[in-house]
Amino acid sequence: MDDESFQGIKDKSPFIAWIHNISLNQQKYMKSKFSNIDFGHDVRYIIFIYDNPNCSQDDLVDMFCQSKGNIAKILKKFEDEGYIKREVNPNNRRKYMLNTTDKGSRLVPEYRRISKEWEKEVGISDKDEELKKRIAEIAYNGMRLVED
Repeated sequence: MDDESFQGIKDKSPFIAWIHNISLNQQKYMKSKFSNIDFGHDVRYIIFIYDNPNCSQDDLVDMFCQSKGNIAKILKKFEDEGYIKREVNPNNRRKYMLNTTDKGSRLVPEYRRISKEWEKEVGISDKDEELKKRIAEIAYNGMRLVED
């Protein structure tokens, strides 16, 4: 794409399109580094479980605005592949607590390390903390805006 035609696209594209573009290109990069696995955006569920031990399926539904059925299907896949485990919650026997297995716990730091490499390559630095906080705030506001 030449610079002149790109400028027209750049000037007319909505902000959210650029966010989507960044996300997709980061996922392509990660896929190239983890050639033996292809989680796409679903890796975010393993990372969330890793960061929030004993979380529930409902926590994932709330955080990622996905249906219970969709989350259940993805969790089943990750459980079958040995990345997460479900244990009955002793305080509510109808719910499960989610945790990463050793395999899942090894994956997350490696995924984060490579993701940091990508950030550095595309020009995201520690100086961008305010921007990151602002984007997280926008995401949170968006979740609140569409709450049931």
